[in-house]
Amino acid sequence: MTDPIDTGREVLRTEAAALSALADAMPEDFRGVVDLFAGMSGRVIVTGIGKSGHIARKIAATLASTGTPAHFVHPAEASHGDLGMVTRADVILAISNSGEAPELRDMIEHSRRFGVPLVGLSSRPDSTLMRAADHRLTIPALPEACGLGVVPTTSTTLTLGLGDALAVALLRRRQFQPEDFRVFHPGGKLGAQMSTVAQLMHDDRLPVVDAATPMEEVLLTMTGAGFGIAAVTEGEVLTGVITDGDLRRNFGATDGRTAGDIATRDPLTVPPDMLAVRALALLNDRKLNVLIVCDDARPVGVLHIHDLLRAGVA
Repeated sequence: MTDPIDTGREVLRTEAAALSALADAMPEDFRGVVDLFAGMSGRVIVTGIGKSGHIARKIAATLASTGTPAHFVHPAEASHGDLGMVTRADVILAISNSGEAPELRDMIEHSRRFGVPLVGLSSRPDSTLMRAADHRLTIPALPEACGLGVVPTTSTTLTLGLGDALAVALLRRRQFQPEDFRVFHPGGKLGAQMSTVAQLMHDDRLPVVDAATPMEEVLLTMTGAGFGIAAVTEGEVLTGVITDGDLRRNFGATDGRTAGDIATRDPLTVPPDMLAVRALALLNDRKLNVLIVCDDARPVGVLHIHDLLRAGVA
């Protein structure tokens, strides 16, 4: 009996070699498809049946989440009314390894009848799908990793890889940024990690004291805010911070002293547009629990590690 580990390695190496072959022989129409998707005013309608349909759903989801409007339409449902989802402003990306899936017939005919651009993705350039397509994304016709030649493995991996390549090429064309990514991922851990400091910081009870403020008033301000920190300013510019640790270190020696006398100078701060996950890394690296958020040296908020934990950043 074959060792499962050996089988697993064989499958992965077969599929990795196929991806390498695809990278070395990118479809000639790849650039044209990226231009087409980037310039359309509608959506990419991705369709396919069977395993190609499952991959099509993932490609549509990846495109949509990275700034290219996309939607999966099941070809069988399209034949029973869902063709109404397709408009002349859209582009159809039809996926079929053989290029002969009969379920795609109505989608192909619809695209030809109404002038909807059709992109075919198949391993057979002379297939019905590819002959009808305006743009052809041909993947190498390489052996499936199952060893039987019948289980979609290598072909689906190549299709998925080419879909990712399209999404990333479009992402870079659009100069898509992490903050854009969060717009489409507001929920879950991924969305939390794309949050910015400004979205999680406290700006409603900011503990700010002037450097000349007596320490008795500083204690009241810190207690009222409840963050364990006070921002010390001269004018509107941050010059230092006072933390609970500073109070403990100066216990019994604060009478007659001011915030400026006690403050730690040149403290670590973060800007409001920093990603929250980066702020968490700074807190962990410096073994801190709280940071003052500054905009051009002016304190605008407080970020506590508990805020990051509650938001699911960690």
